Amino acid sequence: MKDIVSVMKLMMKEKKDILISIFFGFLAGIAAVGLFASSGYLIAKSALAPPLYALTILTASLKLFGFVKAVSRYAERYFSHRATFTILSNLRVSFYEKLEPLAPQVFQKYRSGDLLSRIVGDVESLQNFFLRVFYPPVILVIVFLSTIFFTAFYSIYVALILLAGLILTSFVVPSWFAARQRKVDRHVREGRGELSTEVTEFLYGFRDLKIYQKLEGKEQQLMDASTHYIKEQEQEGIYAMFSETVNKVVSFVVSWFVLAAGAFLVTEGQLDGIFLAMLVMISLTVFENAAPMAALPGHFEDSRSAATRLANVVRNEEWEERAQGCLNSQHAPAIDMNGVTFTFPGERREALKNIAIHLPAGSKTAIVGPSGSGKSTLLQLLLKIYPVNEGGIRFDGMSLEQLTQESIWKESNVVLQENHFFFGTIRDNLLLAKDGLTDEEMKAALAKVQLEGFSLSDPVFEKGENLSGGEKQRLAISRAILKGAPLWLMDEPTSSVDALTERFIYDHLFEEAKDATVVLISHRLTGLEKMDQIIVLEQGAIIESGTYDELMAKKGYFYEMKQIEKNVLLHA
Repeated sequence: MKDIVSVMKLMMKEKKDILISIFFGFLAGIAAVGLFASSGYLIAKSALAPPLYALTILTASLKLFGFVKAVSRYAERYFSHRATFTILSNLRVSFYEKLEPLAPQVFQKYRSGDLLSRIVGDVESLQNFFLRVFYPPVILVIVFLSTIFFTAFYSIYVALILLAGLILTSFVVPSWFAARQRKVDRHVREGRGELSTEVTEFLYGFRDLKIYQKLEGKEQQLMDASTHYIKEQEQEGIYAMFSETVNKVVSFVVSWFVLAAGAFLVTEGQLDGIFLAMLVMISLTVFENAAPMAALPGHFEDSRSAATRLANVVRNEEWEERAQGCLNSQHAPAIDMNGVTFTFPGERREALKNIAIHLPAGSKTAIVGPSGSGKSTLLQLLLKIYPVNEGGIRFDGMSLEQLTQESIWKESNVVLQENHFFFGTIRDNLLLAKDGLTDEEMKAALAKVQLEGFSLSDPVFEKGENLSGGEKQRLAISRAILKGAPLWLMDEPTSSVDALTERFIYDHLFEEAKDATVVLISHRLTGLEKMDQIIVLEQGAIIESGTYDELMAKKGYFYEMKQIEKNVLLHA
């Protein structure tokens, strides 16, 4: 319910349109009741051969009620839908503002298809909250109570029957179906998420499926997920129709009770027979407002679950909200990690154990170790992609918790193992680094990574599909060079580049970063002689640290890795 309350807070920002739509909804509902009440009274009155002026007045009142109903219904639909679209816009903006700071780690927590289903499907589901959950019961109660109050002047017994009908059709029947429909709705949402996930993976992995001749099997999985989702939707529709049918049957039964009670009261002389038709027509009409209540439980459960699923995605936002400070962009930062321990959410194995590192301002540090030793995880903690479980990280004496994620990224040149490239041109992708870059500056940056053969107008396909692995890495490095921030964080930046090109790139890169703080993660041990310190990780713990000469003199783990690398190169 907490998540639904947050949706209601966003909804109430449009309280003006909400109040206007409620007013016109009540006017349309009460006008409909008045229209049928007048028609019932007119039928009964006509049988008594009344004066012509009486019939004229009654006929005019019918036309007036019909006109008011039509105009009010149009205004109610206009303002209620305008409020709904604005509420939906506010919801999307609010969710995006909470999701944006979590963008890196959220993709590790949720599969792409599931996340897409939440962002699109669940947000769309919440458009029904106002129109199908909040609005109908408000109008129903106001119209019903007004009608019951009116009929009480003619017969208190008929008024009590209508009140009983209100309770049955508005609360008892919907509540009974709500308890039974919750499981059905959950299966529909799970089916939608499963289908979105299967479609996403099918599109992303199409090439590999073709290569390994597994396309037919994956297509069958996709078809099975689609069939399952369709069946769950059909079941949901059948259940919703059954709920609506039961509600209508109950309303007709109540109208029969009104007719029977009215006829009895007429025979007993407690009710003027001329009003019997009017009361029956009122009962038939007023229950039209109860029809949406049959579908309310399903929409409420759908909205509640959608709000919860969306809220679960952005729960971690509270950690980021506490951050207020910013890095000083005037100089390279000093970084300290003291007793840092980290475990990925949902895992039991510690990815990092009691890490203690001091990186002086302007220093050059290499972090090496076997695959899975925690090197990339350490870099993710420095970028504040995840919060540390124990210990602390400080930039220039400021706790990482005090710094905003955006300020750290703003002052960092980041080159990861996988870097994203947008559909467009080389120029478009380089301009991401900094505003106001000239063509000469971009060409110079390309030359420093041996991409001078590229033209700035050369196309780049989505995700850089027309670039080789090495070209992607070099383009990412050139983009980082153009940014020129005082902190370099690089994770295997040249793993797909040959040794000669790597040496050429590093010569230019360290010239560009001579005054910056550099953290380099690498599997390769060549070219580390110039580093101020080398930290060796294994199974999430530091096992060695020192300069290149110190580690080689120790003849420990780093020395052994270096000898293995030399032997591999000699036999290559």
